[in-house]
Amino acid sequence: MSALRVGTRGSALALAQTTALAARFAGEVEIVEITTQGDVDRAPLAQIGGTGVFTSALREALLADEVDVIVHSMKDLPTAPHPGIVLAAVAKREDARDALCARDGLGFDDLPEGAKVGTGSPRRAAQLRRVRPDLDVVDIRGNVETRLARAQGPDADLDAVVLALAGLTRLGRTDAVTEVLSLGRFPTAPAQGALAVETRDGDAASIRAVAKADHAVTRACADAERLVLAGLEAGCSAPIAASAQVDDGMLFLTATVYALDGSKHLTASHAYTLDGQSGPELSEAAMDVAGRAVRELVDAGAMELDAA
Repeated sequence: MSALRVGTRGSALALAQTTALAARFAGEVEIVEITTQGDVDRAPLAQIGGTGVFTSALREALLADEVDVIVHSMKDLPTAPHPGIVLAAVAKREDARDALCARDGLGFDDLPEGAKVGTGSPRRAAQLRRVRPDLDVVDIRGNVETRLARAQGPDADLDAVVLALAGLTRLGRTDAVTEVLSLGRFPTAPAQGALAVETRDGDAASIRAVAKADHAVTRACADAERLVLAGLEAGCSAPIAASAQVDDGMLFLTATVYALDGSKHLTASHAYTLDGQSGPELSEAAMDVAGRAVRELVDAGAMELDAA
């Protein structure tokens, strides 16, 4: 039997997380590196169109039978289904929180007035401006090490950068973290910290090979978060946060939409009581809480707010 060809971006983070996840797939695997638009275009995500810039090339390779499965950071995955492709597995989520990586070991509240903080995420930028309007938020791109060097390298030109804790953990770079940011002040992007595995629709062998990597609770929580994005007709780079969790027999979801300048935000929180944790019930719970959150946010003016 030939090895399962696993497609992934070629960044250090993508390779690290894909290699670790592929160890859970059945049989032998071969990692195949694929270059995406987001890897070569350094323009701001909002400018090049955040949706699909890290995933389209992977999906093209999958449909062309150049690989058997593809692995994404799930927060980069467009919410709309792609013809001929199915979501075969969602791996158990790492800590979804954001992390501050600052010079001189500074925490967020210790940053001086006017400090330069780098991020490539409109959601993080809006949150930073909301909590600390005095900060100079700088748009940055690049891999994890490039971003860290902007704040902690010998030629640093920023006071801090904000990155996903999950990525730093997978790269073994939690030493760079000077504060893990609380979900209360900095709720995270939909599906942040989760990995998604896609296969061709009908490819039973590949679907079976990755089945053990699927984590039902993570899938339901990520689905609920991403259904908020879909319901608000927003892309994966929109200034929207959504956090879901299953606890004490309930699925909880909190979603927040921000004005780009951080001046305003709207939040909705909902819960669904579970009888168990079967896949169908978790899926129903995800759709229910997301639907209610979207209706509340839309009624409150969210469709105008995220473009402010």
